[in-house]
Amino acid sequence: MQLAAIRQALRALGAKPAHEERMLRAWLQAKPLDSGTRRQAAENFLPLAIREALPELNRQLAGLARVVSEHPGDDGTRLLVELADGQTVESVLLPRDGVCISTQIGCAVGCTFCMTGRDGLLRQVSSAEMVAQVVLARARRPLRRVVFMGMGEPSHNLDNVLEAIDLLGTAGGFGHKNLVFSTVGDPRVFERLPQQRVVPALALSLHTTDAGLRARLLPRAPRMSPQELVEQAEIYARRSSYPIQYQWTLLEGINDSFEEMDGIVDLLAGKYAIMNLIPYNTTAALDFRRPSQARVSELAHYLHARGIRTTVRQSAGQDVDGGCGQLRARSRDGSPVEIRRRRPASGGNQLPLGE
Repeated sequence: MQLAAIRQALRALGAKPAHEERMLRAWLQAKPLDSGTRRQAAENFLPLAIREALPELNRQLAGLARVVSEHPGDDGTRLLVELADGQTVESVLLPRDGVCISTQIGCAVGCTFCMTGRDGLLRQVSSAEMVAQVVLARARRPLRRVVFMGMGEPSHNLDNVLEAIDLLGTAGGFGHKNLVFSTVGDPRVFERLPQQRVVPALALSLHTTDAGLRARLLPRAPRMSPQELVEQAEIYARRSSYPIQYQWTLLEGINDSFEEMDGIVDLLAGKYAIMNLIPYNTTAALDFRRPSQARVSELAHYLHARGIRTTVRQSAGQDVDGGCGQLRARSRDGSPVEIRRRRPASGGNQLPLGE
């Protein structure tokens, strides 16, 4: 179901724009569709046809997505979410009132260090299914930030993602800078996002400053060099007035050298940007390792000392073996979804620098 189909169904029942927006706001707040003040209770506000259809409307919206299992961790609670056709995606309740949602089932980019893309792209997540993930999260806690950084590449499902962002940034009440569009980099992103009514913040997965290495790590990402990506991202940052959040998954022996850090300095010096270093979420299924905590801290301080605003951000779910794609993989191959927590790494999970 698309958000446009929900609007069309309401209009077919006689909803005027005021009815439509009020009911969508109620849904986005994880409340019944007939929620309202006593002065404008449903029987005084909504047309009779809508009042009679409320049970079925509520059932259809609730059927878009449901939580199969919850996995609390030190860095957030990961949710395994089942959609109406039985496919599953992952969402994460993040620290500081955020939620990370999925935009695809699987992924076509094929990042070699990511579990999500092992089976390729299975199908797109609809705009209504994306919003339903936010609703599930909002039913569990207050939210002020939505990050489109879960399973999938948002630029490969651009129309649906933009439709969801538009609703969240209007009826949903989210600040535009608190809606974060994550991408490996795609020319369509830089063209279309600035034209939207709701212009989100941008997170760009960089991972290396070496174009050849990036092509090997992200084999089916658009062939834009790191320099081209940063140039386009800087234009977007200045137009939107939001700094670009560069994502750099730290892979031991691959992109954790000081040569790479010097490449970051060369690319981002003077740019409106934040570099997020993300230690790799180790899994037995893939042959990559995360650097030691001491090495991660050393690299972060190296960048910060050279004027690059840097944070170290753990990928949510690391302490429960539940990084993006791992819960879905376990649920599909018959492994137990209830998983044991790892001992936290010494030195803590978060090292904010330059804030």
